[in-house]
This record gives sequence, C-alpha cells and structure tokens, in this order.
Amino acid sequence: MKFVAIALVATFATLGAASADTCMTKAVDKNGKPLAGAAKTSFMDKCSKDAQTACETKAVDKNGKALAGAAKTSNMKKCMDDSVGTM
Repeated sequence: MKFVAIALVATFATLGAASADTCMTKAVDKNGKPLAGAAKTSFMDKCSKDAQTACETKAVDKNGKALAGAAKTSNMKKCMDDSVGTM
C-alpha cells in the first residue's frame, strides 16, 4: 500500500513538472531571450490577470457547482501557483 502511494505521488509530480507552461516560462521575447525590467513586469501582470480569470472558471466541484470558502481558496492558490510560476 505504501509503495502504491509513493508511486502515485511520483507520477503526479512528474506530470506536473512536464507540463510546466507558466507565465515565467512564457516571459521571453521573439528571439527567445528572457524579458527584463518593465517588459517583464507588464507581461507578468497581464499573464497573472489572465491566469486568475482562467482559475476562477475552473473552480468548480465535480457536479459543476462553483466552489466557495476554503475549498475555493485552496483551489485558486494551487491553480495560480501552477499557472504563474515563481519569480
């Protein structure tokens, strides 16, 4: 049983790392160089707002009802962390 739990955690961690298409990874110019200064700030602000909107639409339970309270807060925090990345 313990082995199964460890395998599941490892699988989800690998899937999460493989699909890490965050605002931070998208913050590059047309030549592939990382953005800096005002360009990066502007991009990150817009990307964060877009991620917030997307996360709010995803904050529903299995029956399609909007989440509320601690469940919504937890869901939004995880979604935003996954969408924006770390600076």
